[in-house]
Amino acid sequence: MELAAAAVEDLDGLIRTHSLPGDTRARVARSLRALERFPLMGPALTGRWGGLRFVLGPWRWLVLVCVFLEPGDRVVVVTVQDARSSTAATSTRGRPR
Repeated sequence: MELAAAAVEDLDGLIRTHSLPGDTRARVARSLRALERFPLMGPALTGRWGGLRFVLGPWRWLVLVCVFLEPGDRVVVVTVQDARSSTAATSTRGRPR
């Protein structure tokens, strides 16, 4: 399980802007734990986000977008987003950065 630098930045930004609790990183880590055993867990995204999947974080509005890379059996979280945003990966208008 890996977090891309962009995902870490996204999470840090959400912690600041949403006044999330001090244990947010630990909560996110717990939410990702199942991906270690089930790397293809979570719905597949379509369109511009094709090839990626998402799982919900410790709050149902926190979306953790990840990709499974078969070489090396790696799961990489590529972005962390607020699902309520019109630009979120799960939005019909959402698009990658």
